[in-house]
Amino acid sequence: MEEIPSMIPAREALERLRLGNRRFVSDVRSGERLTNQTRRVEVAAGQEPFAIILGCSDSRVPAEIVFDQGLGDLFVIRVAGNIVASSQVGSVEFAAARYETRLVVVLGHSQPTDQSRNLRSIVDRVRPSVEALLSTELRHDPDALVRQAVRANIRASADHLRHGSGVLEQLIEKEGLLIVGAEYSLETGIVDFFDGMPEV
Repeated sequence: MEEIPSMIPAREALERLRLGNRRFVSDVRSGERLTNQTRRVEVAAGQEPFAIILGCSDSRVPAEIVFDQGLGDLFVIRVAGNIVASSQVGSVEFAAARYETRLVVVLGHSQPTDQSRNLRSIVDRVRPSVEALLSTELRHDPDALVRQAVRANIRASADHLRHGSGVLEQLIEKEGLLIVGAEYSLETGIVDFFDGMPEV
């Protein structure tokens, strides 16, 4: 049976992600230690992820690389459009409760790709978070509309996690779980944490 890890507070976990992203952007990576044989043996005995990442399945946004983390450091859930359905909520609940992981990041990215009709169910889940923007002046600026739509979708997904699960609500209220939204720039590699950030 896996040993229950000691909890890393959300703020510390967030700082680890920020520092890892800075290394990634600067091309100064932590190196082989993250994935070498010694680390593989360590994590074979059990995992202790310090953050949960709910991100898009886009191959250009692999969370472990973007945050310069290694095997067992992150509990990653990937789905097109970083949407939140019951299976994603359950995965977040599992990691937060079982591994005492206290940081959840909903990670979207710039430049969403065009959708085919086969992806209609994903588009339909994203649509409510975007429709309000269509009644603003953004409707006249397609690039700005897309940028804001990406962030609106991230916020909606983070809010769904914050308020759509009794388990997560209890962990937020009593155990210090923090759920934040962030956007990865495909152009720069920078992750901007913009939603749900703790006050300094």
